[in-house]
Amino acid sequence: MTATDTPLPGVSGTPTTFESLDPRTGDVVGTHPVHDADAVTAAVARAEDAAQWWAALGFAERRRRLGEWRKALVRRIDDLARIVTEETGKPIDDARLELVLAIDHLDWAAKHAERVLGRRMVLPGVLMSNQAASVTYLPIGVVGVIGPWNYPVFTPMGSIAYALAAGNAVVFKPSELTPGVGVALADSLAEIVDGRALFQVVTGFGETGAALCRAPGIGKISFTGSTATAKRVMATCAERLTPVLIECGGKDPMIVDADADLRAAADAAVWGGMSNAGQTCVGVERVYVLDAVADEFIAKVVGTARTLRSGSTGDYGPMTLPAQVEVVRRHVEDALGRGGRAVVGGPESVQQQFIEPVVIVDVPEDSTAVTEETFGPLLVVNRVPDVAEAVRRANATGYGLGATVFSKNSGEEIAAQLRCGMVAINGVISFAGVPSLPFGGVGDSGFGRIHGADGLREFTRPQAVARQRFPLPIPVTSFRRTSRGMKALLGVVRLRHGR
Repeated sequence: MTATDTPLPGVSGTPTTFESLDPRTGDVVGTHPVHDADAVTAAVARAEDAAQWWAALGFAERRRRLGEWRKALVRRIDDLARIVTEETGKPIDDARLELVLAIDHLDWAAKHAERVLGRRMVLPGVLMSNQAASVTYLPIGVVGVIGPWNYPVFTPMGSIAYALAAGNAVVFKPSELTPGVGVALADSLAEIVDGRALFQVVTGFGETGAALCRAPGIGKISFTGSTATAKRVMATCAERLTPVLIECGGKDPMIVDADADLRAAADAAVWGGMSNAGQTCVGVERVYVLDAVADEFIAKVVGTARTLRSGSTGDYGPMTLPAQVEVVRRHVEDALGRGGRAVVGGPESVQQQFIEPVVIVDVPEDSTAVTEETFGPLLVVNRVPDVAEAVRRANATGYGLGATVFSKNSGEEIAAQLRCGMVAINGVISFAGVPSLPFGGVGDSGFGRIHGADGLREFTRPQAVARQRFPLPIPVTSFRRTSRGMKALLGVVRLRHGR
């Protein structure tokens, strides 16, 4: 990503456009505008009009049109995957997989929105039996989505698709590293919604994202990114009391029990740690394996990891964010400097763009390779005496996004002890591919949920309605209330709740 030298009118030195680059080669793959606060405000205003039209269509018509969008995305999978690959450097089949999962989530959200969000009756209780009680989940209006660069389709679509299915309009600010992906997604929906400004993209840097947070008319912000940036987003949104959904990074652990299928566990550890060059917030960064099977498990991890190669035609691509290379280098050096032992790769594996697989064992728990998110192809494997210690260490960081457990007999039991939002048992990252499961974290990994019924409700405002069907024989909420009537009411309460 580079910025041009053309300043914004009246703002000295501020660029008006920027270029997105192929991280594999440095080649320019697109030029995009830097949207300022006025442009963002105008986009939100257009979205407000579109939101009213979209909400009025009702569930059935929204489902039909989102179904047409799903078909359009399927037809364009290869073209969209090419843009993802050009802007992130990931292999084309990884880009296709990302799109396939996003399409499946779009389908689920469109088909289940009415069931999840439609008006439902609730029991009023004995004391309020004269009331008909109902809950309706109404659209917020305009949802602002600030997306990441590592999964530039799948991750933001977890907000975009569900917000649209819930009846909202969306203004999307993609990462400055992957603006072309966002533009292509919005273009694919434009004709299906009669050219209305239902799904717009604003491009630029942090200032553009801040303008989206501040824009009048924004009903909610959904942000994915680092914990540090999330805090700035929350502070900005607090100026208008704009609610936020926050999905930050993780230091996701994997626990390998003594009864685990070690071949499958090793394969999952390597995939979770190395795929997408380790740039996966719910991947695997730390492995805690029981002493009884540690040697065999580590041998299998080493055998698999040594076969992998990074590169333009390798098993995974480059570091999409150049600055992340130094983070990986620092973590590798710290782990080794504190007594860890490299069994695959080492400091020499960390190159300028591409990083070869690194596996380090016996790393002290206070190393930055254990405590901080690496977001690179570095896997730390530590031995533990028992599951209790594995759980204790897994829960020891401030993060709490995803986790992985391999155990034939105790997977559910171990999962229940982990402080995180999602757990994959005898698989890796599987929860992300299940549209009906909520996705999100705790602690430094954020709050709120995308995906599933929880994800649909996240982009609505619940409205409770109590409709009186007939007056109570004893007026309670009235100045006509008598002491005799109150005595009768207390008698009912004692009879019902006091025994």
